[in-house]
Amino acid sequence: MKIETMEPKTEPSEMNPSKIVSKARWLIARKDLLTREKELTRLRDEVSRHRRELPWVKVDKEYLFEGPDGKETLADLFDGRSQLIVYHFMLGPGWEEGCKSCSYLADHFDGANWHLPHRDVTFAVISRAPLPEIQSYQKRMGWRFKWLSSHGNDFNFDYHVSFTKEEEKEGRVYYNYEMQDFISDELPGLSVFYKDENGNVFHTYSTYARGLDVLVGTYNFLDLVPKGRDENHESTMDWVRRHDQYDA
Repeated sequence: MKIETMEPKTEPSEMNPSKIVSKARWLIARKDLLTREKELTRLRDEVSRHRRELPWVKVDKEYLFEGPDGKETLADLFDGRSQLIVYHFMLGPGWEEGCKSCSYLADHFDGANWHLPHRDVTFAVISRAPLPEIQSYQKRMGWRFKWLSSHGNDFNFDYHVSFTKEEEKEGRVYYNYEMQDFISDELPGLSVFYKDENGNVFHTYSTYARGLDVLVGTYNFLDLVPKGRDENHESTMDWVRRHDQYDA
């Protein structure tokens, strides 16, 4: 998985003493930046409002998933709440381990999941690998979030994160709302669903690629420091490792 950050790598020459100024001059620059930060906050609020106002699509198709609680339908996954967030994790049948970048995102899930149920939100992760393969990798990584298998159903294909052998041969797939060159038979995404009082389920939102950037709390921390994300512009996230694979 690759989340495009479009932030150039900071060269050492850019971190130099010429940037050092008096406290008074620093305060002027900081207040100017604060104006821009407030503009961004207001714009983010406006975009979020438009997201909430998107029309919904009723989900009529039946999906049966296998998880730690046995067989469950999409409606079952709400677990008594009205809102469901599903992260589409790149772990296909027969893979030795999950995508390292999806794993980077997944390291942030358990913390948020302490709080989401108190805002009427259930969170779940779904992959196409069989459940035993999912559980083996989850145990290795030490995660606690609910992770289910869509092996044997069309869920991943219908939400455009898994692709068939025929699509691979054609070399083109529909991903992130446009036709793109084939990269992998599994790609990342996130989908949101709502269940009404009558048990009807609706698809309200999906996002892919850099739309997933907001999930990465580590990036929010890195954006605060002088070097920023400090990534290679041509190969973002090449520095990322599964958390049990970093050098000590």
